[in-house]
Amino acid sequence: MPKERGGVKLAEKILMKGSEAIAEAAIRNGCRYFFGYPITPQNEIPEYLAKRLPEVGGTFLQAESEVAAIYMVLGAGAAGARVMTSSSSPGISLKQEGISYMAGAEVPCVIVNIMRGGPGLGAIQGAQPDYWQATRGGGHGDYRLLVLAPATVQEAVNLTYEAFDLADKYRNPVMILGDGILAQIMEPVELPEENKEQPEKTWAVCENHNRPRNIVSSSYPQVDVLEQINLRLHKRYNEIKNNEVRWDSYLLDDAEYVIVAYGSAARIAKAAVKMARAEGIKAGLLRPVSVWPFPVKPFQDILPQVKAFLALEMCTGQMIDDVRLAIGNARPVHHYGRLGGVIPLPEEVLGKLKELVKEGK
Repeated sequence: MPKERGGVKLAEKILMKGSEAIAEAAIRNGCRYFFGYPITPQNEIPEYLAKRLPEVGGTFLQAESEVAAIYMVLGAGAAGARVMTSSSSPGISLKQEGISYMAGAEVPCVIVNIMRGGPGLGAIQGAQPDYWQATRGGGHGDYRLLVLAPATVQEAVNLTYEAFDLADKYRNPVMILGDGILAQIMEPVELPEENKEQPEKTWAVCENHNRPRNIVSSSYPQVDVLEQINLRLHKRYNEIKNNEVRWDSYLLDDAEYVIVAYGSAARIAKAAVKMARAEGIKAGLLRPVSVWPFPVKPFQDILPQVKAFLALEMCTGQMIDDVRLAIGNARPVHHYGRLGGVIPLPEEVLGKLKELVKEGK
């Protein structure tokens, strides 16, 4: 008998690479269109979909560029299809104009960013330098994406599967924010059964003789009309803030020194917490799963017991701003990170924790 998790039936458990697991999860929740352009370290996503989508009656198309790919996504999404694209940091930058258009036109889609070292062309190793881009909209126009950051291959499956439902629910692009580590590691995963029930999209431009022709656009030349559109969108973003905050924790109940990390960095942080506990340091981990909306309340709940926070990121420090905002600068917030694709070791993080304890920070 199939198992269930969160109301979703799980059909099987197999060993999969992160990138391929993301692709399979998308298919199993109705994604039938993928448009993209190759860039390391996410190439196994389009490679997998190039084979699998035709097997389920879907369409895979390698576009001539990232710019072309995102507008193909816009077209398919406007027609009511469940559609996905994936890329890595520089490719996501090229897609930003189209992503803003989709937010303005209220077109749902799923965008996967497998981050790599930067800036510029950078390096292909996993890193986390795109947090600001992802959580602050990235493109022009005062919009937001719902951004989910898995830390394991199983979580990548679960969040990718759910991302299509969230995109349709809020008529907004949803981003899966991963990195080269998550994309390349292999872990056992339970794959959900295929969801064959897709929501009706009465707003889409697809042919329907029972209603007037729909127009999906992000162009509103009349400023008073555009103002109302923006107000409606931001009301929706507030609904996302109220309903879609996700976070996880480890040994947080009595923690005095709290590491804050997401994605692959959180795996390293968890190991550092175990090492710190073995040496008598009351350390814990608070892991944002939705990096937008950011989980503010759990920070406020533990604030009385915490002496200091340590943001662990594989970059110069971008999430640290959100940690400071969440606690209102009521406690010191420190940062530790390695750059350009260098992976921090748990021993290094432990060393930073010991410094904080010694200095009484």
